[in-house]
Amino acid sequence: MAIGFYMDVHVPAAVTVGLRRRGVDALTSQEDGTREADDAALLARAAALKRVLVTQDRDLLSIAAQWQKQNREFTGLVYARLSGTSIGQLIDDLHLIAECSTGPELASQVIHTPLQ
Repeated sequence: MAIGFYMDVHVPAAVTVGLRRRGVDALTSQEDGTREADDAALLARAAALKRVLVTQDRDLLSIAAQWQKQNREFTGLVYARLSGTSIGQLIDDLHLIAECSTGPELASQVIHTPLQ
């Protein structure tokens, strides 16, 4: 089963557009009405929607680590570091994750991009 992404406001719109052109299911927080939501609420919302949260916000790494320690489930988090990589590379990496991963594999996991 292909995964869907939940794009944080920090992720450039060009990434979402590029993913959608490749047929990847991507919903932005802006489209979902959570533009002003705090980080924990975004992670919870992504989980409620059964989507993997994509962010460039380092604060979400701390929240995800805390949830892992508490055995609090979430659908997965991709921390997309754009420094040193291109938007095209990020689209490639996210496309690969979407095509080659399943929801259960990513549950409560944190993936860092660029992929090595």
